[in-house]
Amino acid sequence: MTALPEPSSEPSSEPSSAPVDIFDEIDLLRRQRKAVILAHYYQEPEIQDIADFIGDSLQLAKEARDTDADVILFCGVHFMAETAKILNPERIVLIPDMNAGCSLADAAPAKRVRQWKAEHPGSVLISYVNCSAGVKAVSDIICTSSNAVAVVHSIPADRQILFCPDRNLGRWLIQQTGRDMELWQGTCIVHETFSEQKLVKLKVRYPDAKVVAHPECEDNLLRYADFIGSTSQLLKYATTTPDADTFIVGTEPGILHQMEKAAPDRTYLALPGMDETCACNECPYMRLNTLEKIRDALRDLQPRLEMPEDLRLAALAPLNRMMSLG
Repeated sequence: MTALPEPSSEPSSEPSSAPVDIFDEIDLLRRQRKAVILAHYYQEPEIQDIADFIGDSLQLAKEARDTDADVILFCGVHFMAETAKILNPERIVLIPDMNAGCSLADAAPAKRVRQWKAEHPGSVLISYVNCSAGVKAVSDIICTSSNAVAVVHSIPADRQILFCPDRNLGRWLIQQTGRDMELWQGTCIVHETFSEQKLVKLKVRYPDAKVVAHPECEDNLLRYADFIGSTSQLLKYATTTPDADTFIVGTEPGILHQMEKAAPDRTYLALPGMDETCACNECPYMRLNTLEKIRDALRDLQPRLEMPEDLRLAALAPLNRMMSLG
């Protein structure tokens, strides 16, 4: 594979388009760097609005794989930028804040997952994309919430399945597929904090509202859901289903921005967390990214995501298996 030329450390000047605010600065730097800005649905609305492409984990992985940009700026969390680098070793991959992590990825250290797999010889390890490159490297296949059911169905019926790291998604998959799976006990700090009591109160106040929820939610919340799906699937359902105009949304509230843009005549209610003193239904890692950090990353080509080639190749194989399923 031919490596792309390293962009100049200094952006070229464009006297006729001097920036007047941070949005202009970002646009100018994006053009100069020949960069693409990818953003997850959980980013702040102003970041979603400047992105070249916005999506969930599966959509963003495909976009990262197919881009012809010199530089990929990933507005999401660390494992997402890692995935972009795994798929694009020849491109510069930037993340606005290197500390934008993920509780699910943190819950599954690669060394422990490798040991867990070794304790179950002959098993197939499916890892949710919300994991580190080290965990991907010891996995047999990766999944996202969009394609997890299809990935489980792709495993021969006589093989034991290990599922890592989200126990809630894993439990939901057992219910959907009927497969017996051993589950790693990780959770998302956002999806495990939603309050059943507050959901009930919202249903009393809005009795005709449909409840949509991400399968990372706890099982007691999912029992109330009219529709369960990935972020992109929730977006489609809440903006196109014909038999409701009010929706209680059980996932990170960043998605409400896209729902309101797609169907502004509908009402979207973010499901609150248990603690009324904090914005616990917002991902604190996603919110580390800011416009200023995006501008600085494009200007300085830092923070830059790098990884050893042997790790990248090991992590690429299970990602490619997922991609081959379509």
